[in-house]
Amino acid sequence: MAKESMKAREVKRAKLAAKYSEKRAKLKAEGNYVALSRLPRNSNPNRQRNRCKLTGRSRGYMRQFGISRITFREMASFGIIPGIKKASW
Repeated sequence: MAKESMKAREVKRAKLAAKYSEKRAKLKAEGNYVALSRLPRNSNPNRQRNRCKLTGRSRGYMRQFGISRITFREMASFGIIPGIKKASW
């Protein structure tokens, strides 16, 4: 389980990226990289990290489901995720 501070930091980054997205796009189109560098560092969407919605784990993230591989495996084993079953051949 990720620390609460890490989860909160990701939420803060997402808010900042949304707030400055129009200004960032405008400055990029103008080619004004000096003004672009003066914007808050965390307002850049590249600094965001995909995290598991349930545990906050950053590694092994599955985009299709929005959860980590470990959480996915547990949920699939318990039959929580519809249409997913363990492979056997």
